[in-house]
Amino acid sequence: MSKIQEVKSKVEQGRTKIIPGLVQEALDEGDKAEDILQVMIDAMSTVGDKFSAGEIFVPEMLVAAKAMSKGVDVLKPHLVSGDTSSLGTCIIGTVAGDLHDIGKNLVAMMIESAGFKVVDLGVDVPKEKFIEAVQQNDNVKIVACSGLLTTTMPAMKETVKALKESKLQGFKIMVGGAPVTPEFASEINADAYTPDAGSAAVEAKKLASA
Repeated sequence: MSKIQEVKSKVEQGRTKIIPGLVQEALDEGDKAEDILQVMIDAMSTVGDKFSAGEIFVPEMLVAAKAMSKGVDVLKPHLVSGDTSSLGTCIIGTVAGDLHDIGKNLVAMMIESAGFKVVDLGVDVPKEKFIEAVQQNDNVKIVACSGLLTTTMPAMKETVKALKESKLQGFKIMVGGAPVTPEFASEINADAYTPDAGSAAVEAKKLASA
């Protein structure tokens, strides 16, 4: 098994302690940081599929996400040249009434790896806090709203509406989470919907440079 495939399999297994060393070995052997990051994203995608299918549960998913996080820490200096906030700032949070953060944390990690400065507001974030964060941070390009419960979709709608009506400019709003669909994102006037953390990072870069 190549070192990079070993990284993938150990992230899936949530082997937090050995991931940093493996990632460093893969780099030393000449694997590109972007490629190593991609296999870790693929690993988390597999973990997500297993979670959706009921083959694994939240603890296993959290451990895998933590393992990936440790790997990303090793990769960061190799992924972003120069100023880490070169693409601007991304404000991210789980909307009011929702305490889920696994998906949000993964998205935050991926967007940071892509070259953004990330300001994570945590969970159960009221719309006012999103607006304050845009006002208090420089060069905000993305506001990412996450929601995992169908019952919090109205809160997401309210958050997007409040941000759009705030007269603040220069940023785009991304939404995501299990119950969110492209149709719902369009209906609430969000600028983008992404189904997973990997595509969120790609979309964030696109929106920031648009």
